[in-house]
Amino acid sequence: MNKIFSRLLIAFVKSLRHLPMRARWGLARIVAAILWRVVPKRRHIIDTNLRLCFPELSEVERTRLAKRVYLRLARAAVDHGTLWKGSVEEVRRLVHIKGIENILESKSPLIVVAPHFAGLDAAGIALNTYVRGVSLYQRQRDPVWDEAILQGRLRFSNPVLIAKSDASDLRPVMRAMRQGLPFYYLPDMDNGRRNSIFVPFFGQQAATVPMVSRLSKVMKAKVLWCIATMTEEGYEVEITPPIENFPTADARADTCRLNAELEAWIRKHPDQYLWVHRRFKTRPEGEPSVY
Repeated sequence: MNKIFSRLLIAFVKSLRHLPMRARWGLARIVAAILWRVVPKRRHIIDTNLRLCFPELSEVERTRLAKRVYLRLARAAVDHGTLWKGSVEEVRRLVHIKGIENILESKSPLIVVAPHFAGLDAAGIALNTYVRGVSLYQRQRDPVWDEAILQGRLRFSNPVLIAKSDASDLRPVMRAMRQGLPFYYLPDMDNGRRNSIFVPFFGQQAATVPMVSRLSKVMKAKVLWCIATMTEEGYEVEITPPIENFPTADARADTCRLNAELEAWIRKHPDQYLWVHRRFKTRPEGEPSVY
């Protein structure tokens, strides 16, 4: 029964390929309102994250921000009709990329740092219409959704997607980078205590894998930001020039710098960040769970 429901839901999302943007926003508001009521666990996680990261906000302000987060997530879900079924031209009309030349014209190995904003998937799929890349992906518990998401990300240029069964083994990523593929990397997940260090993020000690610093040093790679911003009509994706003076000899300092720069990006659009993740689930020794 669950598989049948998943297939029906995926078919429904794909049917939204040509839905006008005004109707997408309307549908997203309905979906967000439903999710707000039926998924209290995620609502609690969002509220906890916002309370930790924006202590200056009142409870009313946090609730308003959390509801906008739900709306962004719902719009992103609706847009997958285009991302999963649309042509190259349709995807590029939905997702405008600024700075793509920073990838296409580079002669060096590249790490494209793409944080968890609502437009993350839109940015990744749109980038694949310009360049073949390599990335890690998280398997979904539902095999039907796992297949749909994977096939959606494989639609253009046949990117190299490596399951995160053991993110500490970077040999497949390094092989792909040596072949000239940029590495599309999500830096802001809590992957547990193993291989992580605790560095500040919005004033909290967050378990963070210092992969960007270490990998860029080994591969002599340049590091670029990829920031996806949802707009009223689609998405604007900014690919920055290479980060200057990076990496250094200090992986901790590099990771602190990336977290600080990410925090600055988030503060510009706090409702577009995926606060649904338990970013602070791994705590320093002796500290209790915040969730």
